[in-house]
Amino acid sequence: MGVTSSNKGINVDRIDCNGTLKVTLALSASPDISSNPTDIVLVLDRSGSMAGSPLANMKAGAKTFIDIIDQSTDDSQDGNIGSGSRIGIVSFSDTATANAQLITSVATLRSAVDSLTAGGATNHAAAFAKATELFDPLSANAKVIVMFTDGKTTAGPPPAPIAAAARAAGVIIYCIGLIGSDGIDVSVLNDWATDPDASHVAATPDDADLEELFKDLAANISKTGATNIVIDEVISPDFTITSVSPPTKGTAMMMDSNTIQWKIQELGVSANEGASLEFDIQHIAQSSGEKLVNQSITYSDTEGNVVVFPDPSVTVECGIVVTPEPCPIPVDLTIDGCQDSAVIDAGDTYLQSLGRILQLDVTVKNVCPGKRVALGIILTEVDPNGMEYQRGMKAITIPAHSFPSCRDVLVKCVKFVLPEDLDVSGGNPDAMCNARNFKARFIAHTIDTDYRCCDSVITLR
Repeated sequence: MGVTSSNKGINVDRIDCNGTLKVTLALSASPDISSNPTDIVLVLDRSGSMAGSPLANMKAGAKTFIDIIDQSTDDSQDGNIGSGSRIGIVSFSDTATANAQLITSVATLRSAVDSLTAGGATNHAAAFAKATELFDPLSANAKVIVMFTDGKTTAGPPPAPIAAAARAAGVIIYCIGLIGSDGIDVSVLNDWATDPDASHVAATPDDADLEELFKDLAANISKTGATNIVIDEVISPDFTITSVSPPTKGTAMMMDSNTIQWKIQELGVSANEGASLEFDIQHIAQSSGEKLVNQSITYSDTEGNVVVFPDPSVTVECGIVVTPEPCPIPVDLTIDGCQDSAVIDAGDTYLQSLGRILQLDVTVKNVCPGKRVALGIILTEVDPNGMEYQRGMKAITIPAHSFPSCRDVLVKCVKFVLPEDLDVSGGNPDAMCNARNFKARFIAHTIDTDYRCCDSVITLR
């Protein structure tokens, strides 16, 4: 039956700017139908729009499907579904009919398909309900519904809840659709079918393709699980991988800080089987918003299973980032490959002593909405005797924010230029790059306030 499900999830839906989250990859597979007995109900649309070649081609496809399952269950097309598997037939128009219970006789099944005639409306809800009734809840067999239809629901209640209940009970649902000018919408088939849609839904506008679609689906249902699985997961560049736990099956390796490769030699070959991998990632960007966790994820195996993983996203809250001083505009320089030297006019710049640049970040806590904040930064240098010398002061206005509650505000990249000829920290006076000692003091207060000072009143007596 190949890979029957795949999933990717995260343990939280909201993190702060430097937050972490756990990512879980999971998939499951089932073995060859010959070692994994399966009850299959073919649900066939016989509404009025199927008259003519659509009905003929659907019948051919359904009978081809039955023959392939016959062959795959016991390695012989002997007219009998083997290894404990069974097939049933349900057809529908205004209502649904069980044309064949779950049986093993290929001749009876083919005869039930041949007996179908077109006419009436399209009641998908009745079709799903009747198909579900055929399964024995006490049977250990895997349970599969193959729904074929060419039209939208025109009778009965909405079918989606009935299909969802069947999936919740462990039934795997495949859908084949014949799309006409007013026919079934593929998104509806996706809603009914088991995930992932790519391996459980097939649709065509040409009824001549129906036999091939039924043939491909039978091959998919009857094949072995999956071997030589390789999953390459690349997370978004806004995150970095911090740790990888050993998977429940196979091996996982970090290729770089954003890429994991998970390899599984075989899955679901001899029994229904699942595997999962957990790893932790951390947000490293400085921007807020809803962000996709993965940049890409690819799957491959020897059997050619088509596997699609969900694409989860997380809301990142970085508060407000203020950058009061932009970096200087660079001067672009180019030297030709064979040019030994070059003289370039780099324009004007302010004259500065030889020195260093000290860049400070500070977080102002609990800034309430609608309030500007004045931030002062005082920098001093400390000599060996503990005396302090002024090296600069910055005054910055932090703009008001409109979040509904008080927030922390990160002020980034406050720069101080520190010429070397002012070094009082000690060390070799003739050396450059001595260690220097500084103290930074931060003063912040709210600018906007409701307080109003009352005027002084003097009364003379």
